[in-house]
Amino acid sequence: MNNLIARSGLFDDFFKDVAPGFYVKPLHGDPLPAQIKVDVKETPTAYTVLAEVPGVPKEDIHVTVEGNVVTLRAEIKQEDRQSEGEKLLRSERYFGTVSRSFQMPVDIDDAAAKAKCENGVLHLTLPKKAAVAGQRLTIE
Repeated sequence: MNNLIARSGLFDDFFKDVAPGFYVKPLHGDPLPAQIKVDVKETPTAYTVLAEVPGVPKEDIHVTVEGNVVTLRAEIKQEDRQSEGEKLLRSERYFGTVSRSFQMPVDIDDAAAKAKCENGVLHLTLPKKAAVAGQRLTIE
């Protein structure tokens, strides 16, 4: 069992209690998520993928299907706005790309695949490619 206190937690608590004016939390939480979280479901004919991409417009989400590999990439752009007549006390902005690739058990029919983004969740419908029976060769 580890009885050590995390460094960041100790210092965060110290500055929050002793000098609250110096301790200002980021406005947007963690700048970039470590990874896109997904749920993958399977039916006999297709896979359904639900991926969390909160706050990312659909124009900044890119999905690539190559064989049985699916790649999700989201470009995150966050910027604070300032109105006229305001004094800027703090400005936080961040930009970056988060991506994730995973391999499906069978190839995906990329021509029939569909993607839809709604309320920060990307819905992918990835039909399975029809299995091609092997051809038997005639021995000469």
